[in-house]
Amino acid sequence: MSDLVKRYTSSVFFDKRLWQVDIAGSLAHADMLMAQGIINAADHASIQDGMAIITADIESGAFEWKLDLEDVHLNIEARLTALGGDAGKRLHTGRSRNDQVATDVRLWLRGEIDAITGLLTGLQQALVDIAEKNVDVILPGVTHLQVAQPVSFGHHMLAYVEMFSRDAARMADVRKRVNCLPLGAAALAGTSYPLDRERVARSLGIVDEHGQPCVCQNSLDAVSDRDFAIEFTAAASIAMVHISRMSEELILWMSQNFGFIHIPDRFTTGSSIMPQKKNPDVPELARGKTGRVVGHLMGLITLMKGQPLAYNKDNQEDKEPLFDTVDTLKDTLRIFADMVAGITVKPDAMEKAALRGYATATDLADYMVKKGLPFRDAHEAVAHAVKAAMAHGVDLSELPLAVLQEFNPKIEKDVYDVLSLRGSLNARSTLGGTAPVQVRAQIALHRARLSK
Repeated sequence: MSDLVKRYTSSVFFDKRLWQVDIAGSLAHADMLMAQGIINAADHASIQDGMAIITADIESGAFEWKLDLEDVHLNIEARLTALGGDAGKRLHTGRSRNDQVATDVRLWLRGEIDAITGLLTGLQQALVDIAEKNVDVILPGVTHLQVAQPVSFGHHMLAYVEMFSRDAARMADVRKRVNCLPLGAAALAGTSYPLDRERVARSLGIVDEHGQPCVCQNSLDAVSDRDFAIEFTAAASIAMVHISRMSEELILWMSQNFGFIHIPDRFTTGSSIMPQKKNPDVPELARGKTGRVVGHLMGLITLMKGQPLAYNKDNQEDKEPLFDTVDTLKDTLRIFADMVAGITVKPDAMEKAALRGYATATDLADYMVKKGLPFRDAHEAVAHAVKAAMAHGVDLSELPLAVLQEFNPKIEKDVYDVLSLRGSLNARSTLGGTAPVQVRAQIALHRARLSK
């Protein structure tokens, strides 16, 4: 094989990150081979001793990764054989690199999902913290990026908590399908050796919620499909989309045109030419990295779509997009939890913006409906009231009572309680609403859930 082809077909310099799970899978396989009488106790002990040395060498940086040995599996096996002779050669009995790599990727991804779930919890906790501090802060809620109704800033933050809680639930669901053992499927058809695949599954903690081993039931499917990687990347893409939506709002809110929040300097950069600039690089980059992760999803789907059963070399291309998706999502979640915790809210700027947009117009319409006017008529009357307020350059709450009564004679002095931003906020006290009493109730529920 030419050097060019060696480099083209080799995966060792990116799949070597699988070394820990590769060794764990090999040790579980060796334990089962001895228990089944396929290898003897001396070989088993030699394999264990050799793997301990290899582990120490990799951790210290002394292990030599060789391009000629193509991948993480052959590098470790060759070193084991050099240390233990024939015992190292016997380790591969009853397995193929096809089921070995499928097992390694599943084991590695299971651990990464657990780490991501923890990071999602950390981000949710940071959002709950800032929500609790700002329950009574009024933010102009928008639709179509136009001022719509006043909402609690805390309520707005809890919307993202809901999104990330669903992301965590998706990760937990994906984990169930990742956590299944391909080892023992061998190259594609199973093996003639009397393997105890369920023993290996138990050794590796590949069990369901009832403690029963989860073993891939079809050898062809076990070695050839990467739908679990696609499914994970889809869940990761959705999580990154949620990050991207929040990034867009943070970028807008910290701009001079809004001035709603301050993001700590450690998450921003200055301009190379304009000294007054403070650029929201972290949210912008996260917004950009979302496209990167979604691109990996498209790549993995395309990778899989044309493959006949069973294993094909195409599947070597699953690792780099999968690895990068994990790295990108973990780094983003970690930095966003830190950034959210450092956000300073500017309540006055938010309230002024809410007042500029006639955010209590719907409250005035609801008030008229409660006085007996049909909603559509009330809607039209309020439209005229807003025009009058605009003509006078004032908010609805600043219109004289006599002017308001021109639109509906049943309007009384108590309308001003309705037209205040605070009154509007407090009025929306249905379950899931923005009233501070409801927001505090939701915060309590989230804290209880996240502390489990």
